[in-house]
Amino acid sequence: MLSAAFALVTVAAFMGALLALAYLREAAGPPPLPFGALHGLVGIGGLTLLALALRGPPRGVEQGIGSFGITATALIALAALAGLAQLALRLRGRRLPGALIGAHATLAVGGFVVLLVYILG
Repeated sequence: MLSAAFALVTVAAFMGALLALAYLREAAGPPPLPFGALHGLVGIGGLTLLALALRGPPRGVEQGIGSFGITATALIALAALAGLAQLALRLRGRRLPGALIGAHATLAVGGFVVLLVYILG
């Protein structure tokens, strides 16, 4: 289940990179809302699978990375909250603040890297 969670989080990360590129191209307008919603759903699915996978036996304790799974889950959950804030602003027709996008991306990438270390460890 951990592999499936990582696969979904990876897909969400690539989708997020595409959304970031679309956002940076201001002349094209904001990224399409359905693609952003799909990005969020895939990310939430990965977060859910990750939380369920952590209920199993502990792993990585011998290597000193036993808490990395919980850390990755917390970072990705915070990124999901920032993503929900982005959705709320977008639905109100407001432009997304760059700081909110940066916080979302930083939390998500941090969670992804910590999860990667947890899986490879």
